[in-house]
Amino acid sequence: MSQTEQFVKPAVLITGGAVRLGRAIALDLAQQGFDIALHYNSSETAAAETAELIRSYQVQCELFQHNLAHVEGLEMLVQNVKRKFPHLGVLINSASSYKQTSILETSPEIFDTQMATNLRAPFFLTQAFAKVCQTGNIINIIDNKIGFNQYHYSAYLLAKKSLAEFTKMASLELAPHIRVNGISPGVVLPAESRSPEYLAWRVQAIPLKKQGSPSHITQTIFYILENSFVTGQIFTIDGGESIATVGLNTGNFPAGNPNKE
Repeated sequence: MSQTEQFVKPAVLITGGAVRLGRAIALDLAQQGFDIALHYNSSETAAAETAELIRSYQVQCELFQHNLAHVEGLEMLVQNVKRKFPHLGVLINSASSYKQTSILETSPEIFDTQMATNLRAPFFLTQAFAKVCQTGNIINIIDNKIGFNQYHYSAYLLAKKSLAEFTKMASLELAPHIRVNGISPGVVLPAESRSPEYLAWRVQAIPLKKQGSPSHITQTIFYILENSFVTGQIFTIDGGESIATVGLNTGNFPAGNPNKE
């Protein structure tokens, strides 16, 4: 990362950084010399293990626990991170809540949970970051499904589509001192519950005919951080899946349950 090495690396606050994609992002950034403020909610053991690995790369890492559904504590979270890391300069909204329900099956509780984690928390964390840091970068992790309407993900997709629009809105309002961009991953880190048949079906609909990896997402993060003339963009990293012919990838798995038996 020659260009990355040419600027002073800011500390990075990553929400949902203890597991899955958030963890992978945190580890890749740490390997490139970024100090990490690792947020988690309930994954305390995983967070501690991730932090230990991050520190093995000779960078600083501190853990910050908070339930993102509790909006009243979000500004304090950012303030606490800034206190520990005066050079805080990047916020990555990676935490996500994923619930498969149709419109008819969506209860007010499900709706509120999806909105709280996937939209409200990034909104108010962005607000807090802008107040506390004044300059820097915000990167929202979205979903390539915002490119189409998949059945039975109504509240989740509505929140993620709204997050994409908010990314553009915030990029205008916070310019020129804070850049705001989004990344919409495709099949890069499937849930362990997904069956081989389901994954093969998904890959069949991807023009590049392969599954991605978390490194494809972190490569995009490095690009955003290095390119100071980029803001308000949603980078779809999905091998072309979301622009493929409508069919396989936009409906539900034809064999039924996408999970392992």
